[in-house]
Amino acid sequence: MDNQVLVEISARHVHVSKEDLETLFGKDYELTVKKELSQPGQYACNERVKVVGSKGEFPAVSILGPCRNATQVEISLTDARSIGVAAPVRESGDVAGSGACKLVGPAGEVELTEGVIAAKRHIHATTADAERMGLTNGEIVQVEIPTANGRNLTFGDVVVRVSDSYALAMHIDTDESNAAGMAPNTMGTIIK
Repeated sequence: MDNQVLVEISARHVHVSKEDLETLFGKDYELTVKKELSQPGQYACNERVKVVGSKGEFPAVSILGPCRNATQVEISLTDARSIGVAAPVRESGDVAGSGACKLVGPAGEVELTEGVIAAKRHIHATTADAERMGLTNGEIVQVEIPTANGRNLTFGDVVVRVSDSYALAMHIDTDESNAAGMAPNTMGTIIK
């Protein structure tokens, strides 16, 4: 069984709703593509916003496009502590009752009463990838990360997300990649 997956590092970023985008950047504003990402149709934008918490701020956080139904801020747990916000570990989109912050753009500000999370580590897979690897949507697996620096690490609680709109990859945040001393283009081994 092929059980290898590319492990990608997901740095802090913001997903915005169309309404919040217009508040932050102006009426009828459209996001502009800086770089295509590995997931089909997803891209890093030229636009950045300030993320403000009770103890500090990040002055220029990337927006990822396209717009979503709800605005969401994804940061690491270290990031959350450093700016004084709550960031429960959640799957993307599960923002009910999550952390609050303020977003500041060139045209306005948005007070988020919820929407700040630390993204749960996950694997994106197409239906064909999942079948080939014997995985199912929502399944929890482990992924072993080999490193050349003596910091090999096996991540537990990795959720498998299956959709034909995905490309095969595992996403972890910067805290997790630093814990493993991970290098770019690292391949992880899925353990069931």
